[in-house]
Amino acid sequence: MADTTIIDGRHTYRLQALGRVFGWFFLATFLTSIPAYFIGYRRILDEPGLITGTGADPTTGVATAATLEVFLIIANVATAVVAYPVLKRESEIGAVGYVSARLVEGIFIAIGIVSALAFLLMRQEATAADPALGEAFVATYYRAFLVGPGFMAGLANGVILGYLMYRSGLVPRGMAMLGLIGGPLVMATGIAVMFDAIERGGAVQAIATIPEFLWELSLSIYCIVKGFRPSPTLGMESVTTLPESDSALRYGA
Repeated sequence: MADTTIIDGRHTYRLQALGRVFGWFFLATFLTSIPAYFIGYRRILDEPGLITGTGADPTTGVATAATLEVFLIIANVATAVVAYPVLKRESEIGAVGYVSARLVEGIFIAIGIVSALAFLLMRQEATAADPALGEAFVATYYRAFLVGPGFMAGLANGVILGYLMYRSGLVPRGMAMLGLIGGPLVMATGIAVMFDAIERGGAVQAIATIPEFLWELSLSIYCIVKGFRPSPTLGMESVTTLPESDSALRYGA
């Protein structure tokens, strides 16, 4: 079975194979972010007093969670970088915007990682006698999460990526509509939490994240199975085909 190929200057990209790589990186964001909370962060977030050295030692769980989130940042940025050669053919500004938004999201994830690791370090070195210090690190983590995955992810994956996928037709447009609906909802509820208009992690915010969650999960699965679809907006004059046996990414001479 032939795979549509994009020729971009000296570089040649197989469209379906590139889409599958994109899908795997997107799935990796689920496989790293969700376990990170339940494996390690949840304990210190629920019990800030652990910073004083009392209670069960959370070192293993927090260190594991921090490692997972480092890979989360890598996977986040990789989704944008891998898709860039294709998305820029629809809109170079949009493709650059997607890369930039993913980088900003990664920065706030990193702030959360540093907060958790600082919490752990103060416990290990017995430098925190006041549980209030633990509360401060927990508050920093929650607010970094709110601005990063709680707002920027809605902008990046929902609004920007949803728009680019809808316009290009690289995935079914009905699926991309989930992103265009879910992204603004995530952003709106994130702002509402900042103004203390709704409860953080409450029913309103949880319900508002459902379309975005379904969009991101369906996008990752679809791309893993089928890759990107051929699209007229990619510029058919520079498209050829290669046998399926060729490598996923080839560099021309």
